Amino acid sequence: MDFTGVLWTVLGAALILLMLADVFYTLLYPHGSGPAGRAIMRGFWLLARKLPGRGSAVAAPLAMASVIAVWATLATVGWALLYLPHLQGGFVYGAGVPQQADFTEALYVSMVTLSTVGFGEIVAANPVLRLVSALEAVTGFGLLTATVSWILQTYPALNRRRALAHQLNLFREAAGPEGLEAMEPRHAAGLLESLASNVATVSIDLVAFRETYYFREVEQRGSLPATVAYAQQLASQAEQSDSRELQFAGRMLHTALDGLADVLRGKFGHAGETSSDVFDSYELHHRHRRAEEAGT
Repeated sequence: MDFTGVLWTVLGAALILLMLADVFYTLLYPHGSGPAGRAIMRGFWLLARKLPGRGSAVAAPLAMASVIAVWATLATVGWALLYLPHLQGGFVYGAGVPQQADFTEALYVSMVTLSTVGFGEIVAANPVLRLVSALEAVTGFGLLTATVSWILQTYPALNRRRALAHQLNLFREAAGPEGLEAMEPRHAAGLLESLASNVATVSIDLVAFRETYYFREVEQRGSLPATVAYAQQLASQAEQSDSRELQFAGRMLHTALDGLADVLRGKFGHAGETSSDVFDSYELHHRHRRAEEAGT
């Protein structure tokens, strides 16, 4: 193998390793995301903030599709570069198949192998290349499975966030302007403890599935950025209550909200010394006004 062949091999291996690292940190590592995936999601998010109306709501799904496409492209091109120096001598061609030792043919071999289609008109003859082809096929199958699992994990996390927002809105509508004073303290304490548990779950979801942050809700009713401030009001009201049980529930909710604010501050760059400041920034970035401000 000449110097050019070595160069293509090193470059191809680097692209494959980049793809594997990005998939690992995005799908398997519980507290991070891959560099390529993170850059794509953030790029689409910044673009979405400039789009009017409902157009911004499709940015995150498109970003996820783009991340998957980038993974497939890195894998396909990476393995094509590994095959390129070995065309034509390292492969056996079927009858009538034109032999062209160029990147297009290497790319075709890589795509057929990665997708596990295996037409069989071009087959690796070198034992090492045969192992490489088998490894690519296994990687392709694993990549398909991983992307499906990613999608299946992302949307339940989004549903939990929407459910929390709906729960807060239902609480506000049922309690009315009196808030917690409209309920029996023991009942109110139980509801606040349930809210605290749900807030903690959403915080964990944002850490484990960072891409969910970039999904913007079209309807304000299902938007946590638009309703989280009400949870703070409930926590403050509970802490000022004469009921010790309600005070404890208020402190529990406040602690859960502070944890959510820490995630938003540390993982997504929302500035603010207090949790209220962080939530104001969170609300602003998702372009939702609070319900109290909607009529002004």
